[in-house]
Amino acid sequence: MKNKIPFIPISYSKLIKITEHFLGIGENISKMFPSMEFDLEQAEIPISPRRWASIAFFAFMLYFFMIFGMMFVLTIAIAKAEITMSLVMSFLSGLAIGTASMFFLLFYPKLTARKKIRDIEKNLPHVLHHILVQVRSGVPLYNTFVSIAKTDYGILSGEIRKVVNEINTGKSEAEALEKLTRETPSLFFRRVMWQLINSLKSGSDIGSTMKEIVASLAVEQRVSIKKYGSTLNPLALMYMMLAVIFPTLGITFLLVLSSFTGIAMDMHMILIAILGALLFFQFMFIGLIKSRRPIGID
Repeated sequence: MKNKIPFIPISYSKLIKITEHFLGIGENISKMFPSMEFDLEQAEIPISPRRWASIAFFAFMLYFFMIFGMMFVLTIAIAKAEITMSLVMSFLSGLAIGTASMFFLLFYPKLTARKKIRDIEKNLPHVLHHILVQVRSGVPLYNTFVSIAKTDYGILSGEIRKVVNEINTGKSEAEALEKLTRETPSLFFRRVMWQLINSLKSGSDIGSTMKEIVASLAVEQRVSIKKYGSTLNPLALMYMMLAVIFPTLGITFLLVLSSFTGIAMDMHMILIAILGALLFFQFMFIGLIKSRRPIGID
């Protein structure tokens, strides 16, 4: 983690020394985000909430003054703006960039945990089929875990590797899986693992349990895909209205309005504004579609 804090071009050791002065502010900020401790734990970031909040506040200060200074120099030296206008533009630019960087860092643990959940749930069906095939072939469960750890299943391979290491230290398979289940942010993965743990503790057939889990997962995937398909229809209608119909009718209305009223309109600027709005809408729409995709669909 020491070299992975985004937007901070300072070494971790220096950052810790600097943010010592902002721990009080970080304490107050962290109280506004009660889930921050849980998010940091799930994202595997070994930093306290108040320390992380103080780092976010430092990012705000860093980028505020840096953008303020750059904008002030540019507006005075190049744009030849007045000092008052230059100060206002520089202040607003620094405030916007600094605030954005601070809130990005505050939500970074949650975003990292969600990304981890997505990666785990994407590869979970393949891992479960891997376990089912291996167990049905008579391969011991420990050897199956070793095989999964050596296969490229993304984050899930790394998580199973932790289970293998725990078993090598003397823990039972059920105990190692219990620890993994507690530390993994995916609720879907937890539910599957608890079924496997209960099967191990009760001594029932692992192959039958895995077959039931895989069958249940397949049913849930089909249901989620049908729900996903049903949500695409209203989204497609919304896209057609906002990206095609409204801009076309809006431009036509403005042209008719300007011809009847005689009001001069800068159509060049209006078209640029509409293009920018459409690009922003396209970006948001693609993000919305991706966020609603069920697991197992790439």
